[in-house]
Amino acid sequence: MDKIRVLVVDDHAMMRDGIRAMLGVLDDIEVVGEAAEGKEAVTRVQELEPDVVVMDIAMPDMDGIEATRRIHKRGTKTKVLVLTQHDNKEYILSAIKAGAAGYVPKRALGSDLVSAIRAVHKGNSFLYPSAARALVEDYRWQTEGKDPYDTLTAREREILKLIADGCTSREIAEKLFISLKTVLGHRTKIMSKLDLHNRTELIKYAMRKGLTTADV
Repeated sequence: MDKIRVLVVDDHAMMRDGIRAMLGVLDDIEVVGEAAEGKEAVTRVQELEPDVVVMDIAMPDMDGIEATRRIHKRGTKTKVLVLTQHDNKEYILSAIKAGAAGYVPKRALGSDLVSAIRAVHKGNSFLYPSAARALVEDYRWQTEGKDPYDTLTAREREILKLIADGCTSREIAEKLFISLKTVLGHRTKIMSKLDLHNRTELIKYAMRKGLTTADV
């Protein structure tokens, strides 16, 4: 039986070593290579032509979503399975739109990762429950003609842009002539409505919306 040839992509060596060790005991899966960032991953796919790439998202130089997009555009047989600590709707949808065949959070069990690798290799999709929920919610928003961004008030949109432009909460309070407590309250509501969890995610969301060109 031919083994499923896997390329592991993650900027943390310990994570790559852990995945390699876990998959190394399986009879039907073989780790044929590793990469520490997106550009290297694209190059290694061209060299090794693996069946499945286990791809992290947050990496230096080129992130996993852009690497996934480039691998998918090549029209290769290689399937990309995203394995990441990011478990919010924006990242999930971005990865799937980029061409990922599956999405598994790093908090999942090792058996979930193994099942996902086998599933995408067979040509199926594998979505962890949180990813499936995100797709259902996105479909509901689309069919109802709504976008989570549309639920933000004018003030919340204003604050989101200022956060994305690099302003601290205190600076925003001074610019808008409101209290720091009010700014923090708006920020909490923004993150809740958009299903985001920290400043970095807010900035990346704003970039995808074209609200800012700031980088993180």
